[in-house]
Amino acid sequence: MTSKLASQRYIDSAKAIVDQIYTTQIDNIEAAAEICSETIVKDGLVFCWGGGHSRMSVEEMFPRIGSFPGFFPMVELALTFYTNVVGPDGLPQSFFIERAEGYADAILSTYEFGPHDSMLCFSSTGINGVVIDMALRAKERGMPVIAVTSVAHADSTPTRHSSGKKLKDIADVVIDNCTPPGDAVVQVEGLKYKVGPTSTIAAVTVVNALKARTAELMMAKGVEPVVLTSPHFVDNQAESDTQLKRVYDEFKRRKRMIYGRD
Repeated sequence: MTSKLASQRYIDSAKAIVDQIYTTQIDNIEAAAEICSETIVKDGLVFCWGGGHSRMSVEEMFPRIGSFPGFFPMVELALTFYTNVVGPDGLPQSFFIERAEGYADAILSTYEFGPHDSMLCFSSTGINGVVIDMALRAKERGMPVIAVTSVAHADSTPTRHSSGKKLKDIADVVIDNCTPPGDAVVQVEGLKYKVGPTSTIAAVTVVNALKARTAELMMAKGVEPVVLTSPHFVDNQAESDTQLKRVYDEFKRRKRMIYGRD
């Protein structure tokens, strides 16, 4: 057994995963950023889907300090509001729903999609019914699909979808979050199962790398992202309020295009 503490071993593993993303996934992030920048520059929306804990990746994309409209969050409480664990809105219900084929169709039926839209799907496992349906339906609508997933996990587990496909088989661009099968990485002496999942830190690393490169490409294409800034680090309160209103107005403008209303 190593002399390092479990806390140190977790951080070592997290750093190694981030380094692996840096060394192996930049080309895939670049391809995804090209899709995202083209979508937003052409007044489309990058629809961001994540169920379960992948909801955190969606919220990290937008709305988050340093983010910008054009990325459109799609989350469902039925798949993410499970901190009761048991009873109403518990984990058993969430696990059941995320595997259910057809649920994505009900979600997508409430949206209108345009010719320049794209889809960004987060799922570390990439094997469940909802996320696979989401990617398949987006492809059927002619939308480019980007996946952020664990290739190693997907390769080591069977799909739960009747198509026989996994998320990585459907997407036009696959960004590997470089996490291991099972997600957790720290073995504690005497404990049968590992602790310390890594997919969250891996996914948000991808999110912010993708977001930053998308902004850079948008600027190169002559379109300035409307950035959601921290109110604590803008020159004055009036400027902070003005910038926040610009973000709200830009989000509402884009939202009207899919709902036809404010």
